[in-house]
Amino acid sequence: MSALLRICSAVRSGEWLRDVPFRTIWGLVWPQMMMLLCSIIVNLTDIWAAGRISSDVQAAVGLAFQIQVFLMVFGWALGAGGMAAVSQSMGAGHRRRAQNYVGLVLCSCVAVAVLLALLTGCLRRPVLALLQTPEELMPVTEYMVGVMLVGLPSFYVMQVGGTLFRAARQVIAPLIVAVATCLLNVFGDLCFGLGWLGFPAFGMAGIAWANTLAAVLTLIFLKRGGLVIHHALPPLRWLRLGAPYLFRVALPACGNSMLWHMGYLVMYGITASLPDGVEALAGLTAGNRIESLLYMPANAFMVTASILVGNALGAGDKAGAKRIGIVLFVISGVSMSSVAACMWPFIPDLAGFFSSADGVKAQIINYLFFNVLVVPFTVSGMVLHGVMNGAGATIYPLVVNTAGIWLIRLPFGWGLSHVVFHDAYGVYMAMFLSMAVQTSAMVWVFFCKDWTRFSLNAHLSHSKHKEKA
Repeated sequence: MSALLRICSAVRSGEWLRDVPFRTIWGLVWPQMMMLLCSIIVNLTDIWAAGRISSDVQAAVGLAFQIQVFLMVFGWALGAGGMAAVSQSMGAGHRRRAQNYVGLVLCSCVAVAVLLALLTGCLRRPVLALLQTPEELMPVTEYMVGVMLVGLPSFYVMQVGGTLFRAARQVIAPLIVAVATCLLNVFGDLCFGLGWLGFPAFGMAGIAWANTLAAVLTLIFLKRGGLVIHHALPPLRWLRLGAPYLFRVALPACGNSMLWHMGYLVMYGITASLPDGVEALAGLTAGNRIESLLYMPANAFMVTASILVGNALGAGDKAGAKRIGIVLFVISGVSMSSVAACMWPFIPDLAGFFSSADGVKAQIINYLFFNVLVVPFTVSGMVLHGVMNGAGATIYPLVVNTAGIWLIRLPFGWGLSHVVFHDAYGVYMAMFLSMAVQTSAMVWVFFCKDWTRFSLNAHLSHSKHKEKA
């Protein structure tokens, strides 16, 4: 309650508006919104095209996507570490240090992605069995997972490279990459997936090739933007001081992403094991893609919070970092709640657009009912997550999100769906409850904990002090 009173007091007094770079915020937000729009178009086209083939294919695409999301946890962790290190280095005016972190992150993410792709390829069928994949979905799901694994290293480079661009406030280059990837993916889904314009219907294998092109473009633009130097890996002497901070930030972020997405996979398993599991999976997958439209601006605000908070802390401005956090928290929460209210009357129409099956449409409507209702909590919580990433304080999202999903969402999701409602309705209700609790906890952390002590400046000062001692 005291944290809520503080934010209300700050808003009334106008302190949160002082010295806030609104033009800079908008300059960072709009290109990221366009990038996320491209990503959403790709995901929605995948689901829409799969739904036009059959509900089995639609469910298989959703399962393959969740596995890909889980495999990206190490990439997102490295991206979080890179975001904190690069944004704070740029804020402090240390461009060479930022270049060293970019090289270290890129080399690490390629090695990790190749290893994960090989390991998952060998264990593909046991993984699908562990996820309670219905036997009739096995062949098509194995195919989609295989396509995803081929493009995983390229997807790592594209995603992590985009994060590094944004950390350096270079947002146009990754936008060009996102547009090119979007066009190629949509072309592959519609022409080679559904056979439009006279092309043979080969499925959705064009996704792997689109990721490869995106990775090549990402590296080219990183080089042209001066973020990649001729030798990718930094000197060993630098690694001794610089690498520990990257992994200090990345390890909690990795734990957070891994436990969060493991929870999502368990949730998919809970949903798949219901009597109407195939319909529920298809509805969950489609509902998640529709919901992503609401979080396009929220993601942009979250990353912008990471960039600007990192810059402020790199320059030693702790008060400025907190003001930026409050501004983005308020703006994102109010604006996206308004958008959610406008979407509310059209939920049945959206469900009908993504599926013609009555059972799947009912699941989509139930999913959106709870997840549109919880938008004020979800969006504001995402911004505070971005603040912690920019500060390097990834330990707080690890604790809060892990507790939310493993102590609230999954136990309540299983109990409500399997014992109370005998339907995925209980899963969606548990998602609402856990998100409300998580965001409330993050608000408390923002106002009551010293999260600025995790900055790179503090780390380097501590390391130098230890060396002198």
